[in-house]
Amino acid sequence: MVRPERNTPQPSLRERKQARTRQALIDAAAELFERQGYDETTVAEIAAAAEIGTRTFFGYFAAKEDILFPDSDARARATIAAIADRDPADGPVDVLLRALDTIAESDADMVSPMAAVRMRLFHTVPAVRGKALQVQLAAQRDIARELHVAFPDELDRVSAAALAGALTGAVSGALDALMDEEVTDGADAERLRTRVRQVTELALQPWRQAAGE
Repeated sequence: MVRPERNTPQPSLRERKQARTRQALIDAAAELFERQGYDETTVAEIAAAAEIGTRTFFGYFAAKEDILFPDSDARARATIAAIADRDPADGPVDVLLRALDTIAESDADMVSPMAAVRMRLFHTVPAVRGKALQVQLAAQRDIARELHVAFPDELDRVSAAALAGALTGAVSGALDALMDEEVTDGADAERLRTRVRQVTELALQPWRQAAGE
């Protein structure tokens, strides 16, 4: 099945400026968290490093902890969109792996310097660990719900939840191990994406075999 090409509207000047400001905040936060620690860094310091006011910071992120997970909602939405746009012949694992490929192409955050900082803070800061688990569980639930709706004959609610958990667990586990090495350039980022894709497919292989895909 060939999907029709979609005309993607180009971002306006205002939207491009907002994207640059948002990225400046993320970059500033990653540098400050790494240099002086998460608890020791304030929102005011992040905003000042990005050359904006503190009030403007809250127009982009609700709280300091949210800047650690800037694109988590977008990844969940991309996965759900892939489920909705699936080919009739696609099985659940096919859809999830295609979603991962799409995310890898467009989502720089997953293998970014902030991702490396986030992983280190996950192991050392309880508040960050709690937020990370909250974000991951919310994504799992949303993905599981859509999987169950899309594949009712193959996945009941429990198995859909387990498959969604296998996906998010494989990705986060792979990144946790891989992020022991600093991401320093585009080549490293590409290597990480490739490894995450390989091990995630390996982790989901039993589901493919069980479904006869």
